[in-house]
Amino acid sequence: MAKSVRVKSFELFAQDIHEVDLQSLHTLSIGVGWPHRPADWELLRSLGQGIVAVDGIDRVFGSAMWFPHGEDFATIGLVITTPRAQANGAGRWLMEQVLARCDGRNLSLNSTRAAYPLYLSLGFEVEATVFLHDGIALEIPTLPAAAGVLSELSVDGINELAAFDAPAFGTERGKLLSILSEVAVTCVLKRNDVVVGYAMRRKFGSGHVIGPIVALSDADAIQLTAWHLRSLEGKQTRIDTREKGPFADFLTACRLNVSETTTTMSKGRKFLNRADDRPWIYGLAGHALS
Repeated sequence: MAKSVRVKSFELFAQDIHEVDLQSLHTLSIGVGWPHRPADWELLRSLGQGIVAVDGIDRVFGSAMWFPHGEDFATIGLVITTPRAQANGAGRWLMEQVLARCDGRNLSLNSTRAAYPLYLSLGFEVEATVFLHDGIALEIPTLPAAAGVLSELSVDGINELAAFDAPAFGTERGKLLSILSEVAVTCVLKRNDVVVGYAMRRKFGSGHVIGPIVALSDADAIQLTAWHLRSLEGKQTRIDTREKGPFADFLTACRLNVSETTTTMSKGRKFLNRADDRPWIYGLAGHALS
């Protein structure tokens, strides 16, 4: 594996993403039209590992991150290159660096249309479409009473969610949930004092994102999402989901329309394994976090 890549008249080298200033990362994401604030980058750096492609004078031309969960799985995200670097193979080089560092792990990512051919060529397989619903949350429909008790969960209570979440995500991700809970508002749904669903919301980009949303049914997921939307009415809101049915219809009714799509892909074991008797991820924690 090459330790550097030549881009026309200069070379790019891999540097740990934690050693780069936030403003350089923010400038990189702005350059490709991504909404990440410096605070969003800082949160993601606290959750995972990554590299950046820098030249001899420390200018940043690309990034790639991975987020380990347990010993054998990781999600990949924030794979960004400047147009100049992309045209000269920097995206492939960055992914090769990531794959080498994640050797032995099963992997999942959400691919943009532009990156899709690259991931196919690297052995990733298609699993599902992700629909990015966003807009100004309006006209929250009146819903029947929830089948259970909806309440805000304190940061101290976040460990209650880990066992419920693991079957939906496919592996334990308690560390991620714990860190997210420090910057998020968490709603939990309980029946007979047992967790049957939860949803988080946090600031992201120019607005807010609701996710993860994990529930046993469409009805529960809708109730959890509505709980958050009532606090976000009139504000920019984003929800990433793989759903097409009642849950997606509810988002559209709230004026959160689909603005773009990405593709969930995996390398190694299949990532998405839905079962009727298990909770399901109705809303992603984030494009990079899945």
